[in-house]
Amino acid sequence: MASRLQIEGDDSVLLRVTHSNLKNFATDVRFSLQMSVEAVKDKLWKKCGTAVSSMRLELYDDCKNKLCDLSDDSRPLGFYSPLDGFRIHVIDLDPSSVTSGGWLEDTSLVEKYSISEEEYNKRSGTFRKFKEKMASQNSSAFKNKMSDDYMEDLCANIKVGERCEVEPGEKRGVVKYVGQAEALGPGFWIGVQYDEPLGKHDGMVKGTRYFQCPPLCGAMVRPDKVKVGDYPEQDPFEEDEI
Repeated sequence: MASRLQIEGDDSVLLRVTHSNLKNFATDVRFSLQMSVEAVKDKLWKKCGTAVSSMRLELYDDCKNKLCDLSDDSRPLGFYSPLDGFRIHVIDLDPSSVTSGGWLEDTSLVEKYSISEEEYNKRSGTFRKFKEKMASQNSSAFKNKMSDDYMEDLCANIKVGERCEVEPGEKRGVVKYVGQAEALGPGFWIGVQYDEPLGKHDGMVKGTRYFQCPPLCGAMVRPDKVKVGDYPEQDPFEEDEI
C-alpha cells in the first residue's frame, strides 16, 4: 500500500520497475525525488539495457492504475508525486533493441555453438580426453593391484557349509561358495547365504549362478570380511541377560 507519510529528511522513493520487452524483469529501485527524469532513465538503462533515447516511462500507482507519462526529461521525478510502492513501466521504443525478441530471457533463442563428434575427437585437452586418460590409468592400476589370486590365501580356512559372520554388521549365515568370480572382478570371493534377508540376490550375480539360496539372502563378499566358526543363528526375540 503506497503511503504519503514521509520520514523527515527522506527525499527518496522506492519504486517497482517493469519492462515492456522483459516479461520476467521486475525489480525495486530507490530514486531521489530530486533526480531529473533523464537521470532516472540513465539509472534504468544500467538496470535493463534500454537506451535512454529509446525509453518512455509510465507511472502507475499501487492499484495498477496508470497515472501519467514521465514525458519531460528536464523535470525532477518529484514533480510527478510518486510514492513508495508505485511502479515505473519502461517502454522500449527501439525495435532493434537488445531487449527485443525475448532472447535476453529465452535462452532457446540464442544460437548455440556446436561441433561435430569427428571434430571434437580430433581436439586435444578436452574433458573427454581427460576422462579417457583417467579411465585407462585407473583400469591399469586396478589390474596391476589385483591379481587373479588376490585374497586366495585368506580362503584356506573357509569351507563351504561352515557357519560364518560377515562384516560390517555382524550378519550371520552359511558359506555357500568359495572361489573366483570373474563378473565381480579379479581375485577370490566368498558366497554367503544369510540367515535373514539381508543380501542382494539368490546366489545369481550378473547372469552367473554361484550358489542357490532364498531371494535376498545371498551375498558375494571378499574373504577378509568373513569369519568362520561357532556362529549359530541368532534368535531375534532373545533378550540380553541382565
